[in-house]
Amino acid sequence: MSKRPKIGDIVEIPLPDGGIGYAQYTHKHKRYGALLRVLKVRDKVVDIKELANAHLQFTTFFPLSAALSREIVRIVGNLPVKDELIKFPVFRAGVPNQSGVVETWWLWDGESEERIGKLSLEQMEFPIRGVINDTLLIERICSGWQG
Repeated sequence: MSKRPKIGDIVEIPLPDGGIGYAQYTHKHKRYGALLRVLKVRDKVVDIKELANAHLQFTTFFPLSAALSREIVRIVGNLPVKDELIKFPVFRAGVPNQSGVVETWWLWDGESEERIGKLSLEQMEFPIRGVINDTLLIERICSGWQG
């Protein structure tokens, strides 16, 4: 498979316990790069079409091209992006205070940011804006992290 990622690509992520994680590359942002939708799948699939109905575990930005070049992950196919994942997601962001609590949150839609203060219950479900490396990606997959 080509090492140049395309929207819809399915990324296979080897896990330390011998399992396999999967993610779909759904968007490219000019500043943050590849947006991955990590799926709740830990077993190798025979046919990637099995992933079409997989549930989402979390959404994150990830340096996909670099990870492909270093053979940390690989592209195993391409599926259409599900309708509910076509629209760019709204992210939450904030700076923790000295005790680790974020008092003022911002919402970001990929272009503009809005200061909102406290999050509603719905907004707490929004993904956290940031780019993570392969170590953190694998750790979050393995721990069942849903942030």
